Amino acid sequence: MIRVLFVCMGNICRSPAAEGIFRKNVHDAEMGDEITCDSAGTIDFHAGDPADSRMRRAARTRGYELSSIARGFRVEDFDRFDWIVTMDDENYRNIQALAPDENARNQVRRFCDWVSLPNVTEVPDPYYGGDKGFENVLDILENGSKSLLTWVTNNDGVSG
Repeated sequence: MIRVLFVCMGNICRSPAAEGIFRKNVHDAEMGDEITCDSAGTIDFHAGDPADSRMRRAARTRGYELSSIARGFRVEDFDRFDWIVTMDDENYRNIQALAPDENARNQVRRFCDWVSLPNVTEVPDPYYGGDKGFENVLDILENGSKSLLTWVTNNDGVSG
């Protein structure tokens, strides 16, 4: 079983959306027995909360259900997950700083490494913006999610 963890700051907007989109792509590819995913935040301020209602609503209109409950990233996640995928450079640096060794640091990746949209290097935090910000995040996540799935399957020997 290959395990992927998506990480943003609060685990209520970007990472639960990334998880929901990736989970649907895994399901559509009939790889649910081979790949699983979860999400977490670099802070645990929202621990126990569902995803932001604006993100849930925007995702639902595109056919994604965001059912995860927010939690903070734990150092043990390096052992529990094969890949840790961050939404922006700050998340990347924060998770890298927690890595106990070089192998753990090599598990951490930036989501936008799989995004083909021009001039997109981070998944921006939509929390303080309007509806367009949530739609933009979903556009970015949809763009990169299938490429990430292909990469994960090619780098972990998953058949598909």
